[in-house]
Amino acid sequence: MPLKVLILGGSSEASALANAVAGDARFDALLSLAGRTQTPMASPLPRRLGGFGGAHGLADYLTAERIDALVIATHPFAAQMRRNAVAAVRLRPTPLLIIDRPPWTPLPGDRWTRVPDMTAAAQALGETPRRVLLTVGRQDLAPFAAHTQHAYLVRSIDPPADAPAGAELILDRGPFIEPNERRLMKAQGVEVLVTKNAGGDATAAKLAAARALGLQVVMVDRPPLPDLDSLDVQVVPDADQALGWLSHQAGSATDRGV
Repeated sequence: MPLKVLILGGSSEASALANAVAGDARFDALLSLAGRTQTPMASPLPRRLGGFGGAHGLADYLTAERIDALVIATHPFAAQMRRNAVAAVRLRPTPLLIIDRPPWTPLPGDRWTRVPDMTAAAQALGETPRRVLLTVGRQDLAPFAAHTQHAYLVRSIDPPADAPAGAELILDRGPFIEPNERRLMKAQGVEVLVTKNAGGDATAAKLAAARALGLQVVMVDRPPLPDLDSLDVQVVPDADQALGWLSHQAGSATDRGV
């Protein structure tokens, strides 16, 4: 029997893993998406959209669907989903893998101001009016609404509901390249970039562009992983290592006659 795998998606790593396991007879995999993006990318795997109803709902799903392995491949800032998944595995023990891509680190020439959350990011912009490029996602814009002295340029995959008054909107999805990012920042007169420390390659070009232009970057630190003590869990940085872990799980299941 193929290994039944539930992939909690929302990241480029989830897409890469879905492509890797699709059509592989060792796996019966399902990609689950929270549904926060109105136009999710196409996937070669069957998809499930929407939440599970918290940790208990996910635990019930793992039991009802007889899931053999759970992969958390969410965006690094999907903290609540990660907490719920870990809590669900405590309720219904299931081999667990977390794909946690490495965060970005500053390079020579970077002008980073690191902050713990969006409220601190908005405050870090200061009182002097500035032209600000916000690339923090459409659901994290509310803290900037009170700082009306700034002129905001908001880039998002989908239209945001709570963008600051007067903000200009760019609807776009990565991956991006550095020359285009530099051209955008120069044309728009951007003075400071606000972003989350998501890591990865898809959107890193904006950091290279800001570095080349000598711009300040307000970098929001990512939330820590949930407590993983006493769990059957492994943390890997990318889809290749995730596939290796799933292959091992499939082999172990075969050896047990599952």
